[in-house]
Amino acid sequence: MFIETENLGLKKGATVHLAFAINLGVVTKIHRRTAIVAHVSKGGTGLMMESLTGTR
Repeated sequence: MFIETENLGLKKGATVHLAFAINLGVVTKIHRRTAIVAHVSKGGTGLMMESLTGTR
């Protein structure tokens, strides 16, 4: 995924922990994922999320 941000000080190869909400209508679920910083540019950061099975 690509996140459009200002400089967060992240380095390529760093591990980040993500938490985001998904609205399912009546219920909102919080999902947590681990990702690796794959790309950093002026416009944002590209993240490679690990799959639920532990492989990329």
